[in-house]
Amino acid sequence: MSQMLIDYYKAIEDSSLQMLNAAKSEDWDQVVHFEGACAVLIEQLRARAHSEELLPEQRSEKARIMQRILQNDAQIRYLAEPWLAHCEQAFDGQHQYLH
Repeated sequence: MSQMLIDYYKAIEDSSLQMLNAAKSEDWDQVVHFEGACAVLIEQLRARAHSEELLPEQRSEKARIMQRILQNDAQIRYLAEPWLAHCEQAFDGQHQYLH
């Protein structure tokens, strides 16, 4: 059963890589799509983690997977900064018209 937990980590890693590829292509709709998939997988992982444990060798595999996820996340954030700044400016402009 603990292999299933590792499979969740691998699926989250895969989804984060797809998010990164979408961000590199500036396909922000796909980034949001894969972000949602990650969120669902994370919730499923949390639910399973309450009743299952990883074996010692799986813990080191989990650590490697988590490092790759964090690296993907950092790259996505770096790529998204200009887009987020543009969105923020657009909303600031709309906000002025509301008053």
